[in-house]
Amino acid sequence: MKMKRLRNLLPALLLLVSFTARADEGMWLLQLMQEQHSIDLMKKQGLQLNALDLYNPDGISIKDAVGIFGGGCTGEIISPDGLILTNHHCGYSFIQQHSSVENDYLTDGFWALNRDMELPTPQLKFTFVERIEDITDVVNARIAAGEISEAESFTTAFLEKIAQELHAASDLNEAKGIVPQALPFYAGNKFYLIYKKVYSDVRMVAAPPSSIGKFGGETDNWMWPRHTGDFSMFRIYTAPDGEPADYAPENIPLKAKKHLSISLRGIEEGDYAMIMGFPGSTSRYLTVSEVVERMEATNAPRIVIRGARQEVLKAEMNASDKIRIQYANKYAGSSNYWKNSIGMNKAIIDNDVLGTKAAQEANFLEFATQNKNTDYMEVVGKIDGAVARTSPLLYQRTCLLEALFSAIEFRSLYNLFDEMRSVLVSENTERQTEIAEKFRAAYDRIHNKDYDHEVDRKVAVAMLPLYAELIAAENRPEIYNRIETEYNGDYNRFIEEMYTGSIFATRNNLDAFLQDPSVEALDSDPGAAFSRSVFDKIQTLTAELTPLYEELNLLHKTYIRGLGEMKLPVPSYPDANFTIRATYGTIRSYSPRDGVKYNYYTTARGILEKENPEDREFIVPAELKTLIANQDFGRYALPTGELPVCFLSDNDITGGNSGSPVLNGNGELIGCAFDGNWESLSGDINFDNDLQRCINVDIRYILFILDKLGGCGHLLDEMTIVE
Repeated sequence: MKMKRLRNLLPALLLLVSFTARADEGMWLLQLMQEQHSIDLMKKQGLQLNALDLYNPDGISIKDAVGIFGGGCTGEIISPDGLILTNHHCGYSFIQQHSSVENDYLTDGFWALNRDMELPTPQLKFTFVERIEDITDVVNARIAAGEISEAESFTTAFLEKIAQELHAASDLNEAKGIVPQALPFYAGNKFYLIYKKVYSDVRMVAAPPSSIGKFGGETDNWMWPRHTGDFSMFRIYTAPDGEPADYAPENIPLKAKKHLSISLRGIEEGDYAMIMGFPGSTSRYLTVSEVVERMEATNAPRIVIRGARQEVLKAEMNASDKIRIQYANKYAGSSNYWKNSIGMNKAIIDNDVLGTKAAQEANFLEFATQNKNTDYMEVVGKIDGAVARTSPLLYQRTCLLEALFSAIEFRSLYNLFDEMRSVLVSENTERQTEIAEKFRAAYDRIHNKDYDHEVDRKVAVAMLPLYAELIAAENRPEIYNRIETEYNGDYNRFIEEMYTGSIFATRNNLDAFLQDPSVEALDSDPGAAFSRSVFDKIQTLTAELTPLYEELNLLHKTYIRGLGEMKLPVPSYPDANFTIRATYGTIRSYSPRDGVKYNYYTTARGILEKENPEDREFIVPAELKTLIANQDFGRYALPTGELPVCFLSDNDITGGNSGSPVLNGNGELIGCAFDGNWESLSGDINFDNDLQRCINVDIRYILFILDKLGGCGHLLDEMTIVE
């Protein structure tokens, strides 16, 4: 839909929609719960705990049992010995890392029947929040003193610098594993310094087969009803002194400061539900023009480009178990936000998000006018003006990153070519040997165990012409001019030459070049030319966008400060930025459209109803099928005798919350959050209390699978289970 046509709809939409805050809405900062009275709202909903039980800067609290799993998910500690529960899809890349055709843990699952069987997992880290400090006054003092500009306060360079300076002067300076991070909140109206403690010896303990952990696959992704056992388990190990350490055989399981108790008492509709975790990114304070930009400049091209790449990958994965394992995580990661983008654009229209945002802007203008605040009166118009300039550039950048940078993995590192070229020209033989080793290391990074050269070639065949369809000739990277002039516009011929003739295409090519390196070979290499061209275009677009985003940062700072003032005395929460938050709500069903009412939970009966042996997404393991048929559910069954699988809550979550603990009013674990529902995929932009639902796997189903299918009773023995 064109922006002009959307703008023409706004006057009518203003009459239909009013902006109101919802009590259940919010990703609340733990350190502000008492100040903002969000803890009081939680207690009214059914929380039986106090603020210090959730976050205690001077003691132990639930916060100490929740951390960052890997680089983009949440995990929770569920035993005194550092046992981690998270989602199967969060552990997926690490399960794949350990998998091969001979040991296909993705298909068969993995169960460590004792601690000696737990698998060290390189590159996997688990991170706790040690402490949070308000440094707003420190940052503002630097701005007032002229040490930095207001715009510079948002930059990574400044935030890293001030974090290190404050850490060096803190009592945590000598503590092991501590990593300080300074971040802006409320669009730079507040700044916090977060001290994190990072553990780097994390081992794989348990993972159900994908037919359980990913049951329903992409078909059911973002959908309800759901029957997915989306969980996996890992364990943190430490040095013998209990401090973080890299893997070593003598390391011991973490002696956890806090672990979550597990409730088997069950849930009912209306029960209190709280989630603590690390929501990744929301954009709740966008203007209408910015929402349209998200739809047209980000989501729309992502849908087209990822869809085309996934068609190639899916065909190759279906034809080969080796390729299926190699590309399983890449495909899952790509398709997740491909489908999210489709659902978001649909939900923005279906849920009239543009109307809601337009009403918010109208209310804000009225507020600003009544208070005679010129900055507030003008800020939305200035944002719209900046967005008119960013949108075409952002569209170009999205297409470039999605089609040529991310989708095509085979990229010669042109900076190495430039480095080698200067060495050859200077005839420095010692440096030449050093650069040769860098070339070999670069080849190994490209041709890793999760990469197939022929598959990537087929992706390139799809991507290069598709990008040309989406981007006008004058805005494409320079390599397109070369393809036009030297290859008569034949993309396939250029791709064939790059994937066959480039120095990094084969080990033989690399060895031949290093035996007799020459400037001519470097300058004529098609892989280097492609890589340099793409990177140059990225840098050009980034340089054009950077000052515009600096302008928008300051405008948002004004707008969000004003929105907060307008809402008072109702407290406001900042957009998600992958920092620890709490969200509260209830166990709750929903009705997405006329004549449809979804129950708040599903049972194992639905697994058999969905079973389809001809569809990889809906295969049911024979052993699970037998357990369900015999109703061999033990203490995990409902009073009706059925086995619960998943349930709904109306918690406010987003990406990054995957794996988060779902807690009852007593702070006991009742489930593990893993998805949102299709109808509310506009929720990152606008929360809808009637439609927004969090999909959770029931803790009873998790324990049932561990116990009855995995034979992991020893893991249950180390948990604290309340019945």
